[in-house]
Formats: sequence, structure tokens, C-alpha cells
Amino acid sequence: MQGFDAKFRDFPDYIIGITKEIWEDRGIATLHRYYSDDIVVRSPASVVVGNQNVIGATMATLAEFPDRELLGEDVIWSGTPETGMLSSHRIISTATHTGDGVYGKATGKKLQYRILADCHAINNQINDEWLIRDQGAIVRQMGWEPRDYAAQLIENEGGAANCIKPLSPATDRPGPYTGHGNDNEWGGRHAEILTRIMNADMAAIEETYDRAAHVEYPGGVTGHSFGAVDRFWMGLRAAFPNATFTIHHQIGREDPHMPPRSALRWSLHGKHEGWGAYGVPTGAEVYILGISHAEFGALVGGDVKLRREYTLFDETSVWKQILMQSGAE
Repeated sequence: MQGFDAKFRDFPDYIIGITKEIWEDRGIATLHRYYSDDIVVRSPASVVVGNQNVIGATMATLAEFPDRELLGEDVIWSGTPETGMLSSHRIISTATHTGDGVYGKATGKKLQYRILADCHAINNQINDEWLIRDQGAIVRQMGWEPRDYAAQLIENEGGAANCIKPLSPATDRPGPYTGHGNDNEWGGRHAEILTRIMNADMAAIEETYDRAAHVEYPGGVTGHSFGAVDRFWMGLRAAFPNATFTIHHQIGREDPHMPPRSALRWSLHGKHEGWGAYGVPTGAEVYILGISHAEFGALVGGDVKLRREYTLFDETSVWKQILMQSGAE
């Protein structure tokens, strides 16, 4: 790969390799080489600008979870080494809460949760990132409900007026990557399915998902078949019925020895004005950053269906936005 270290066989090897090198091999100093000085890292909880701040956040996480492992499930990517490449990296992380930190006093709890991260790389460096950890799964395994954790976080950070503001169009910062992915048919198919669902066309689920579809959703929720898909997407959309749904990035790929697959980065932005996954409507304005991966296949007679789906957003950041504005206890 032009501009990249010769030890990496391809772009997925680069993404998986530097992730292990930084986190598991304790090569935190390699962030000076692998991350640009002015990188923008967006997570639902906040926006971090600059490599020094990324290094600080990395050290804080490892102090709280020193045995953390990050197991790369997939890297769905687009672009070229010459023009830059965007990876959508899906990770299973395991960790033990043995240090004090943002999640409170050490509990010794063993955790497992997913992460989805979109990273733009060129010349052996990451210079733009969108990162979603399954905070709902993390806090539930520690004995919290996401709403209660968000309320405690607001209090710990000095109240609604002073706390760290979650990601929104107002807090976002522009980065160097302005691409939108590729025009591969599998990304287009996935985008059409999700757009239909977000437009309240729930019939799309039985039409486009395999009856035995395996799905993974926020909170560490595993489901199968149409009912699980309908419950998840209906619960989200019903809570924000008039929010604007936007697909910001779309990738489709066909690789040897892998099923056709896709990655979408999307947002839902609007008011909490419906009954759904977030309780009594409050009218709070909420911005949700989501990433979804899908795998496709034809089990029966060439009838291609969505067979596996992985979607993440941060439930605790949704609750934080609601509680900051509603003042609910």
C-alpha cells in the first residue's frame, strides 16, 4: 500500500494491527505516528480534537481496564491508498474493571461489548474518526441502567449547564475527510432498507431480512428473525417520530471468502416527542450517531436477504441529552 508501512499486508491488516499495537501491546506512544496531530475523534459522548487529547483518553481507559482486548470482527472499507481510505471497523472488546475511573470505583466486573469505528487513513496515519462504543452494554454489566448512569454523569460533571456536551451538529468539528463512501450495490441495498424502515415502512423488514436473520443491537442485545428487528427499529423511531434521518457514509464490499457486506454511518436528529424506547416524551432535542453493518446472502434459490446486522449507537448519550433538557430526576 503506497504511503503505508510495508509490514501491513492490506488496509484491514493495518486497521486491526495498529489497534492491537496501541491498546494491547501498550504502544500508546505509537499514536504520535499513527494519528495526526490535529485529528478529530467524534463519539456520541463528546468531540476530542488533537492527538494529545486522544493519548490522554487512551491512558485513562487503560488505567480503568488494564487487560482490555479488542478483537477485530470485520473491516469494511472504501478508497485507495493514494487518495485515502475509510475503514468501518467492528470490534468485540473484553475488559475487567479493575481501576477507578469514569465508571466509578473499580468493581472487578468482567465486560464484553462491541465497538464500531469509522477511521480515515492516508500516508500511514488516521486523521479523522467516528467512534461508537456500546455504552449501554458496558453500564448494564456494571449494574446500572443507561438512564441512571447518564443522570449520575451529569451530576459528576457539574450539572446540566456545565457537563460535557454530547455530540451534535453544534459541537461537531470538521475534519479532513469529506467523502461519502462508494457506490457498490450492497451499500445501496442496505441504505434502501434502512431508509424504508426510518420512513415507517416496516413491511421492509419481512421483505428484505432473512427469516433467521441474526442481529446485534445496543445494550448487548442479540436477536433473531423479524420480531427482534421490528422491536428495535420501531422502538427507536417511535421515540423520535419526526426526527430527520440522514445517511452520511455508505460502503458496500465484495471480497474473496467473505459474504457481500455493507457499512452505513447515519444520524437521527430531532425531538423526543413520541412513546418508544425512551419513555415519556419530553420534547428534548436529541442527536443520535449510529453505525450499521450488514451481511447479505441467498440461502434459498437466489433470494438474497439481509442475514446479519450489527447496529450501534450510545444509549447513555441519548439519555444524557434528554435529561440535560428535561431536568428529570
